[in-house]
Amino acid sequence: MILIAGGGVGGLTLALMLHQRGIPCTVFEAAEEVRELGVGINTLPHGIAELDALGLLPALDAVAIRTRELRYLNHLGQTLWSEPRGLHAGHPMPQFSIHRGRLHGVLWRAAAERLPPGALRTGERLLGFTQDAEGVTAQFTSGPQRGTALIGADGIHSALRAILHPADGGIRWQGIQMWRGAVDWPVFETGDVMLIAGDLKAKLVFYPIGPGSTPEHRLTNWVIYAPVASGDTPPPRREDWSRRGRLGDVLPLARRLKLPFLNVEALIRASPARLEYPMCDRDPLPSWTAGRVTLLGDAAHPMYPVGSNGASQAILDARCLADLLAAQPAPAALAAYEADRLPKTAAIVASNRRGGPERVVDVVCERAPRGFTRIEDVIPMEDLAAIARGYAQTAGFALAGAAGAR
Repeated sequence: MILIAGGGVGGLTLALMLHQRGIPCTVFEAAEEVRELGVGINTLPHGIAELDALGLLPALDAVAIRTRELRYLNHLGQTLWSEPRGLHAGHPMPQFSIHRGRLHGVLWRAAAERLPPGALRTGERLLGFTQDAEGVTAQFTSGPQRGTALIGADGIHSALRAILHPADGGIRWQGIQMWRGAVDWPVFETGDVMLIAGDLKAKLVFYPIGPGSTPEHRLTNWVIYAPVASGDTPPPRREDWSRRGRLGDVLPLARRLKLPFLNVEALIRASPARLEYPMCDRDPLPSWTAGRVTLLGDAAHPMYPVGSNGASQAILDARCLADLLAAQPAPAALAAYEADRLPKTAAIVASNRRGGPERVVDVVCERAPRGFTRIEDVIPMEDLAAIARGYAQTAGFALAGAAGAR
């Protein structure tokens, strides 16, 4: 029996993969009630391939958008770099833009249907654990549970991470604040384009994440983020995460964006809720594993939400760990999992701190803050390609040739 602390994207994906391989597991979710919360995220083709192997592609298609193109722009709406995504780029699987809550709902419903009764438990916080040569005993809210391994998939505020690494430096914040929302909005172009636009002072991320009220509308996700403090400033208190944002804070940033095809201020005003988040991560750990206990997803490697990698990397963690647990005893499997996944994800954490592929915007805006006539006069296209394609290589979803990018 594998004990999984955390019923988010990573924990549920692991549970489904273990079940598919005939390995019993139980998921212990701290929340009393599972609700479809959050805003938009992207899941990359290598992550979607793993969900397709679980038979989830039809369920995802019903609630998500297959992303066709990613486009980087300056604050005046001039195109800096664009590239096809997913199937349009030659991947065997799509990239999906999706509401995080709907992705979570797809996974939770699949787990509820496939796992045996009692395998999904809510209101169960992890309090501690002990282990011996035969197994691990985890203390949850309802009492002790015995298993062959304990996997902490309990997010950026992971209780298991704190137990394994009590001296961990904690949440890291470089002073960037995000305002996020989702709104029923008229279709932009073909209804499957993702935009990242801005300058060194503010950026907008804009993309559809699901069907809208009519065929001419999409449920559309937006993010505006900007530096508001120095990198030495402590992060906001945990209770201040995901709070309602104030229009007076975000509208001045929106007005910096002079996009001829999108009224950013109107988009934000039309949104039923504007949530405020600090852009945070944690330093990579020297280890995730202690005997029969290890970490997965945001508990192991929380990263800045650039490059569309958070959920995808948790899914890849789950696939790696499930395959290893199916092939060898738990301690050896967990050690091999860490050896494979820790260095890969640490490289992505480091790249995301430097801006990830969105450095395309920073580099061009540093050189041409008032715009340009020809992008080639500002920066060689091969330099932009090196940023975008180099990140794809680091994150594990690069394709040879990357045809169609410009």
